[in-house]
Amino acid sequence: MSSRRHGSQSLQRLLGHWQETASRIPLWRQLASALRLLILDGRLALDSRLPGERELAAVLNVSRTTIASALAQLREEGYLESRQGSGSRVILPEHIHRVPTRTSTSMALDLSTAALSAGPEIHQAYHQALCAMPQHLLSSGYLPQGLLSLRETIAGHYCERGLPTHPDEIMVVNGAVSGLALILRLLTGPGDRVVVDHPTYPLAIAAIQGASCRPVGVSLPEQGWDTAGLVATIAQTSPRMAYLMPDFHNPTGRCMDDATRQTVADIAAKTRTTLVVDETMVNLWFDAPPPPPLPCYNADAPIIMLGSAGKSFWGGLRLGWVRASSRTIAALVQTRDTFDLGSPVLEQLATAWLIENAGTFLPERRQQLARRRALCGELMRTHFPEWTFSQPAGGLSFWVELPDTLATQFATHAESAGIQLGTGTRFGLAGAFDRFLRMPFTHPDDTLRAAFSTLQPLWDGLRFQTGVGKMRKII
Repeated sequence: MSSRRHGSQSLQRLLGHWQETASRIPLWRQLASALRLLILDGRLALDSRLPGERELAAVLNVSRTTIASALAQLREEGYLESRQGSGSRVILPEHIHRVPTRTSTSMALDLSTAALSAGPEIHQAYHQALCAMPQHLLSSGYLPQGLLSLRETIAGHYCERGLPTHPDEIMVVNGAVSGLALILRLLTGPGDRVVVDHPTYPLAIAAIQGASCRPVGVSLPEQGWDTAGLVATIAQTSPRMAYLMPDFHNPTGRCMDDATRQTVADIAAKTRTTLVVDETMVNLWFDAPPPPPLPCYNADAPIIMLGSAGKSFWGGLRLGWVRASSRTIAALVQTRDTFDLGSPVLEQLATAWLIENAGTFLPERRQQLARRRALCGELMRTHFPEWTFSQPAGGLSFWVELPDTLATQFATHAESAGIQLGTGTRFGLAGAFDRFLRMPFTHPDDTLRAAFSTLQPLWDGLRFQTGVGKMRKII
């Protein structure tokens, strides 16, 4: 089987600012560490091929010996497989726990994922679901649109938020990303453009590119959304659809206000551009709930909504839903058999119970997150005074700006200490945002304190190596 080949320019953008000129670490080791991080992050896809040594040396402006030594190190660790005349292919070690990365250390900690562990309500939801299962066992269990009882519950949730919804306008899917992939399959073709916020959710980028579409970014300003930029981008690129996350945007945590929602909905109606609105974070607000859903602002706007149980309840549920017109839902149901035959009945029953009882546990969950947000902000001010960040209105993480393009280098150092960081480049196109980190506040207090204590000397060492010494004021 032939594998996809990474272009040298593309790889250069993914690597970002990987060189530490003042470091005593040999250049080839720095390059090997940066490439290893790209593989572990998933930004270098498995089974893809790297450019040749001569080509890489030219584009990275290093010697061919440096390239050869770095690739040889990765081959020895089991991250590359090379064959004469075929180049180097990206793989994972068969025994990755033996390789000196975060997964082999006693302090292994993932700060690249923003998600909460399950609360006691998850066990209760599954208990209730098991009790309700017998009546469903006489059916085949194949429900491409989802259980009617769950669709009724989800529809009722939208009605409570001011958006009248019928169960026929709901389709249950295996998570929001699965729903996005299904929508892409229905509405787009190879080469079509899809407008996205920039930065945006990395798995949305992966889904768009996986559908052979081209994501086109509209940069987010310091605050709010650039609606003028959205209009211009739609006019210039004629996209098939746009993917937006107005409710506690991932990774920035910002929430779209009423006026902007009205403008965006009007843009969609006027240009007939389908908006796919991801509401994964909608329940994770701290000070005030978000405004009504986008379709409330213009009934003529072609808007498809995505929801998910993963962030509000527990990622292990792997259940989401699509809200659209009944005609669109019918088309998605017809398309679904190219993906799967439906979502698990047990998880649907558990999710229905969680939505119906969310008022008894979500307020406490939000309070817990608000406390952890405050602690995480305090720790960053103490340990990393050069970092700049704003208080997120909701969601699960901070979007942190570093004083220079140091995210990839810092993440490489952290990886060696057993901590994986979410570099900004994961949330951008073509290697953008190498001066940003997404820092989740979902871990317990002691875990956050230990993580920042471990990261501080690594950051201080990198800061002095690169000459970054000026203090930055925290917003």
